[in-house]
Amino acid sequence: MRRRSPVTPSTDHMEKGTNKSHQSRLCVLGLLCAFFWGFLLYFHFVIIGGRSFQVTSISSESRTLEPIPVIRPLTTSRPSPVVEIDPVENNDKSESRDLVVAQLKTPVPDPVIEPETGNLNKPEVFHSVTPQPKIPQPDPVIEQKNDDLNTPTVFPFTKALKTAENKSDPCGGRYVYVHDLPPRFNEDMLKQCRSLSKWTNMCKFTTNAGLGPPLENTEGVFSDNGWYATNQFAVDVIFSNRMKQYECLTKDSSLAAAIFVPFYAGFDIARYLWGYNISTRDAASLDLVDWLQNRPEWNIMGGKDHFLVAGRITWDFRRLSEEETDWGNKLLFLPAAKNMSMLVVESSPWNANDFAIPYPTYFHPSKDSEVFAWQDRMMNLDRKWLFCFAGAPRPDNPKSIRGQIIDQCKNSNVGKLLECDLGESKCHSPSSIMQMFQSSVFCLQPQGDSYTRRSAFDSMLAGCIPVFFHPGSAYTQYTWHLPKNYTKYSVFIPEDDLRKRNISIEERLGQIPVDQVKMMREEVINLIPKLIYADPRSKLESHKDAFDVSVQAIINKVTRLRKDIIDGRTNDDFIEELSWKYALLDEGEYVGVHEWDPFFSKPKPNDGNTDSDGSSAEAAKNSWKNEQRDHS
Repeated sequence: MRRRSPVTPSTDHMEKGTNKSHQSRLCVLGLLCAFFWGFLLYFHFVIIGGRSFQVTSISSESRTLEPIPVIRPLTTSRPSPVVEIDPVENNDKSESRDLVVAQLKTPVPDPVIEPETGNLNKPEVFHSVTPQPKIPQPDPVIEQKNDDLNTPTVFPFTKALKTAENKSDPCGGRYVYVHDLPPRFNEDMLKQCRSLSKWTNMCKFTTNAGLGPPLENTEGVFSDNGWYATNQFAVDVIFSNRMKQYECLTKDSSLAAAIFVPFYAGFDIARYLWGYNISTRDAASLDLVDWLQNRPEWNIMGGKDHFLVAGRITWDFRRLSEEETDWGNKLLFLPAAKNMSMLVVESSPWNANDFAIPYPTYFHPSKDSEVFAWQDRMMNLDRKWLFCFAGAPRPDNPKSIRGQIIDQCKNSNVGKLLECDLGESKCHSPSSIMQMFQSSVFCLQPQGDSYTRRSAFDSMLAGCIPVFFHPGSAYTQYTWHLPKNYTKYSVFIPEDDLRKRNISIEERLGQIPVDQVKMMREEVINLIPKLIYADPRSKLESHKDAFDVSVQAIINKVTRLRKDIIDGRTNDDFIEELSWKYALLDEGEYVGVHEWDPFFSKPKPNDGNTDSDGSSAEAAKNSWKNEQRDHS
């Protein structure tokens, strides 16, 4: 039996069936592909693409737009400013116009994270890559510069100056700050008062706040109250105690018009002038300067608002060299001390850091009524002598005119002499001296060992018209306390008139008209309150004493200096060697040739004469020798 072969479909039948199935599959596959790509495109562009665009837009806006604070409204109620954009400079930036306006109306956005660094930053620190639209407004940087130019510089002493503008404050512009010095600079010296002078026991003279023991009025020369045996070198302690009663003291140094240093400079040097080396003489001064320079108050003006008092002549504080045999200490030559003001009983004509104040007299009233009573009494005295002189000759000084003065007093019927040579005790009796001054019209006041002498103030206290023979004895010294017009209260007879021309003092004084003499005496008596130091334990009400005048003068000096600093004025053209001239000038007056130039010309080193400073230092030494003689 033949095996049957398998049945094979015909070709037409196969092609027909296969085509039908294939088309169905292609349709299904096409639909799936379309759905897949549609979903993929939807997910990419709608879901992912939308979020990316949103983040990119915010980041781009934050990074390309800067806030403009000067145009931002100050309050929410104020309308947003109109912003004009220059079309010429921003043709290619029209698309940023809306963003700029939107930013001006929109608060500063929250901080964002930089993609590169991941750092958190505020939008205002971002800087735009593309230029911002031009907005017509003032440049804030320029406005700030203009503000800086127009706003005055604030100086550390501005607050002190402004106190003077407070008219309701009686101390405005007058406050004084007092340094609280360690006691070694003042009080400790008084505890060792026996060592303050080689020949004088100063312990009794430091009692009663520096006035000394009361004077007895057995001869009726003085008034009943206010008279003391005051030492002529006691100003250190008198002034410091007077400062304790000053009505405008302050503990706030920023209010101070001046700063007082209660250092007893005169007492300090008096201890060591004889028999001590220069290191010992300079020690306290150097210590004081170091202490002051470490204080914050010093830094305000480098010490130019500081002042102190020394009751001795300036030459005791101006040692010219480091030689052991040279005189005094170097306090006034220290750089820091050159900034300060030092009040002394005699100043240097050629230096600018010292100022002369009156020697203390015997009269220290505690009430205004005591001053008025004394002035009335001096005005009505009968003065029987035309002129008088109290003093000793200077045979060792060939330039001294005292010998001629003494001779003329002895040979005149209208002249009175109180000779103070060795053994003459009346010269050291306040009662004898004041009695002679009260009975004389004119009191002769030649140079002492130095330019000045206490006797000039004792005589004016007695209403006696002083006669000076050198301008350095008063006119260039006490410019705060005496009138610049010296003819109002005194007579000037140049030394050479006696030394070379031998003029008659009696004749010269007798030629002055009686009416003029009366006016001069009235001027002298009116000056008395300004020449005396009131009792430090009280205060005069209607009078300004020598202390008040001195403090106000220092305040005026510091105030002028501060105003000059603010106004940018300098003293570059100031010539210190002509200091004596500046004190005599009015504001703005030119420093020129003066009639007193020959009195203050400093000799050249090679002219064979002793330097003027050296001569004055020698005079200071001689004054101590005379003190030794007087107390031997």
